[in-house]
Amino acid sequence: MKILISADMEGATGVTWPADVLPGTAQWERCRSMFTSDVNAAVLGFFDGGAEEVLINEAHWTMRNLLLERLDERAQMLTGRHKELSMVEGVQRGDVDGVAFVGYHTGAGMEGVLAHTYLANSITGVWLNGVRASEGLLNAHVVAEFGVPVVLVTGDDLTCEDALGYAPGALKVAVKDHVSRYAAVCRTPARTAAEIRGAAKHAAALAARHEPVQGGPFTVELEFDADHLSMAATVVPGVAISGERKVAYTHETMYETIRTFKAVTTIVSAAMEEQYG
Repeated sequence: MKILISADMEGATGVTWPADVLPGTAQWERCRSMFTSDVNAAVLGFFDGGAEEVLINEAHWTMRNLLLERLDERAQMLTGRHKELSMVEGVQRGDVDGVAFVGYHTGAGMEGVLAHTYLANSITGVWLNGVRASEGLLNAHVVAEFGVPVVLVTGDDLTCEDALGYAPGALKVAVKDHVSRYAAVCRTPARTAAEIRGAAKHAAALAARHEPVQGGPFTVELEFDADHLSMAATVVPGVAISGERKVAYTHETMYETIRTFKAVTTIVSAAMEEQYG
């Protein structure tokens, strides 16, 4: 049994505000340890549950945040940016039996600690076939297309609620309770590590490849906080203005859909200016 852990940071233990997740800050350095603790707890739990291989795909910001030297020696870690499937890189290889979303968060325009979808604040909403989408929802559709189930989700309490919509059978662990976008009631790392490890052990039993889900066509609509960003996004072929500060596109597969999404966010990031966005 092989498990892929997609590891994001905003939903990690103790993380509540931007400096906690911005590479290079003192707070980020401190929170890297708690992020690593969450991920390592999942690794240990999956091995407790019978996994033979665990691959961790770093999915936050520069994708160079986890402390490799503190991970269980049986795990492997894919670190660094510019990957074919970004946050769920590795699922396309055909040897993954289950995926865990560790440290996830809610989407742009939703309530939740550090809620966003890919870009921190310039994207104000994302919809997939008319449903407001988090990164968890988008990535769950991607892995389903490769016949792999989501078996574990960790993050704040609202992230666990969000996961009921895209991975109802997965185990969920809330490491903190949402108070506002920048505040939460947090559990200690010792407590969250124990809870994540226990959940991952049971989640391992859910890891079983299934027939690929062909759910297309998929229409994505994005809303931005400034008109020039929607105009910039139309540089990507197939992306068109769909409303005020909005663009949309449609593809038959989630593979194409998520790769276009990544292209749009890359172009939009390049179109933002310091301070004014």
